[in-house]
Amino acid sequence: MTGQTLSAQELTDLGTSILVAEGMPQHDAQLVADSLVVADGWGHPSHGMLRLSWYVARLRSGVMAAVTALEIVVDAGAIAVLDGRDGVGQIVTDIACRDAVARAKLHGIGMVAVRNSNHFGTAAYWTRRMADAGCVGILTTNGSPAMAPWGGVEKTVGANPWSVATPGGSHGSVVLDIANTGVARGKIYSALQKQQPIPIEWAITKDGAPTTDPREAIEGILLPMAGHKGYGISFMMDVLSGVLTGSGIATEVVGPYVPDERSRCGHLAIAIDIDAVVCREQFDARMDELIAVTKSVPLAPGTSEVFYPGELENRADARAATEGIRLPDKTLDELKDLAQSARVPWPLAA
Repeated sequence: MTGQTLSAQELTDLGTSILVAEGMPQHDAQLVADSLVVADGWGHPSHGMLRLSWYVARLRSGVMAAVTALEIVVDAGAIAVLDGRDGVGQIVTDIACRDAVARAKLHGIGMVAVRNSNHFGTAAYWTRRMADAGCVGILTTNGSPAMAPWGGVEKTVGANPWSVATPGGSHGSVVLDIANTGVARGKIYSALQKQQPIPIEWAITKDGAPTTDPREAIEGILLPMAGHKGYGISFMMDVLSGVLTGSGIATEVVGPYVPDERSRCGHLAIAIDIDAVVCREQFDARMDELIAVTKSVPLAPGTSEVFYPGELENRADARAATEGIRLPDKTLDELKDLAQSARVPWPLAA
């Protein structure tokens, strides 16, 4: 892959400047840009800076509000319901997750349901923040149709990703962040930008034929993880994120790559205060024990190491801090065009 290696700060500053030029407040713009750059640093370009142009297009069309002004619909002790009012998904989610943590510190558990939001990037960015606050963090969301219900041939079910994160004792955070399709749709967009084929098990064409062409996959149907199980989990995530929150469901939800339609996606943020359940020192010691047991198993042929969930991202983040982040030429070209259209100087070295 050709491209260019840049520092996280360079990319964050560029993203911030573009979003500010589109009307977002400085602090909000910086948070959104950071969430994208961190995803690139973790090795997940599917949720990185390639999405910035999608967000800008939605800001310019007016379907996503540059200034997030959400409404508190329910405020009931451990539970709250927020209406995002089409605000920026990252900002709405940041408020929801911080509120869930604050309620957990008072009540042992906090739950914040969100309706009428937008795409928030990678879920782990937010659950890791809840883990850093001493909580078990859980976050769900629904998305636009990506796969057919099990046995069907028409898309009505989103990838509907979800994440769980906890402190990892003496290690970094332990994090699960998955879509319920065999692969996140953003990874197919990333393959398209890199002009790379996709694995045959990721998707089928709109006519139901296997494909390795990312363009055909985007126009076609993603396959669920683990067959009917992935479909069932995704359906239930739509219950939590859409039905329960009073937001859009199934085909009512629009993805971030559509520039001119309201998203109507919903989220559910849950924080559990660890100290309210078990002594933090005991929790950390047991997490260290669990990780040690997990990593000590005999290795399968061709495997050099067993990783706990989130460990690869922890290591990648440390490397990115010193070595920088490499973006493909396609993403860089799109960022240049975006900066030019936003009248932001291109600050990155050639």
